[in-house]
Amino acid sequence: MEIQSEKRIRQTSKLLSLVLRHKPEKIGLTLDPQGWVAVAELLAALQHNGTPLSRPQLENVVAQNDKKRFAFSEDGLRIRASQGHSVPIELGYEAQEPPEWLYHGTVDRFLDAIRSEGLTKQKRHHVHLSADLATAEKVGGRRGKPVILKVRALEMHRQGHQFLRSENGVWLVEHVPAGFLAFPPNYEGSR
Repeated sequence: MEIQSEKRIRQTSKLLSLVLRHKPEKIGLTLDPQGWVAVAELLAALQHNGTPLSRPQLENVVAQNDKKRFAFSEDGLRIRASQGHSVPIELGYEAQEPPEWLYHGTVDRFLDAIRSEGLTKQKRHHVHLSADLATAEKVGGRRGKPVILKVRALEMHRQGHQFLRSENGVWLVEHVPAGFLAFPPNYEGSR
């Protein structure tokens, strides 16, 4: 496998996130209804758009991504993002019963809106939840000092909310109403 710098891996991962989750048309790609694209087609489109990438380099980026954002098909001929799409696709994940608690990492400036509206999917297909605190802290920490919200997931499920689990372990749900959230004890909001 070819050796790539961490910086190159991060840059390539960001580009793959852009074209496999949000804007495949940016490099002339079309995702199938489940979000897959042929690896050969992806590599050719990247080459044509001035970002050459070999198959071993692509495999390295997929393997090195700490969040396992990308997945190859079983035969290795196709690739897709595991979740987080803003383009219309159907990932085909089956509904599952979640654990009692899941977690969502955010930052303080969003807490008032979350207290009012709950967790909304924004431009994505789902709200993303973590099964562990460390992952939630890492996600929340991307935008500043993380604040971790606890989600009463099993209670939500029992009241009819459908949970999916992606290949990389991220829990997905359409919306988390504020009533199912446990806010940090020191948060009072601007009420």
